[in-house]
Amino acid sequence: MTSWLYSADVSPYMIINAFFLYSFLGWVMECIVIRREKGVWENRGFVHSPFCIIYGFGAILGYALLRPFSHNLVLLYLIGAVLATLFEYLTARLMLGLFGNLWWDYSNKPFNYQGILCLESTLGWGLISVFLFGFLHKLVFGAVALLPPFACVSLAYLLPAGYLIDFFISMRTAFAAQEEPISLSKFFGR
Repeated sequence: MTSWLYSADVSPYMIINAFFLYSFLGWVMECIVIRREKGVWENRGFVHSPFCIIYGFGAILGYALLRPFSHNLVLLYLIGAVLATLFEYLTARLMLGLFGNLWWDYSNKPFNYQGILCLESTLGWGLISVFLFGFLHKLVFGAVALLPPFACVSLAYLLPAGYLIDFFISMRTAFAAQEEPISLSKFFGR
């Protein structure tokens, strides 16, 4: 086993807190990227709080699903790229079904599929998978492990509760702004 790759077992409380730390880091990354591309600061999350939970889900699902491949960089890269692209596609279909639009558009990128996926992102997801296991998991889980046990458990309850409240407020606002009602047929077709 390659010793520099992170694959340790962690508690459920640590996973919840790591999920929110990854969600925050994803939000920061998105804001920086958009600032660079558009020249303005923009909240890139769905909710008002500074979290893009797609990154939390991606990192924690990646940790769970890719851990068996963490000893092989080539497999880790390839499987990470494929799974993250699939996750991005399913997320896009869900967003199109719920809201009728996406929060990203790859139409201007070469080798894109309906503006939902592009080769550049797929290749990037593979690199991110290797980066997660080679560096970021150690950093994030290490930071969470520094929390005193009471704080770790408390945050594991408070962060999801606060996020859910923010989510439902944001969801109500998004649905109120929609012009047509939500239809399940929108999820997988245009």
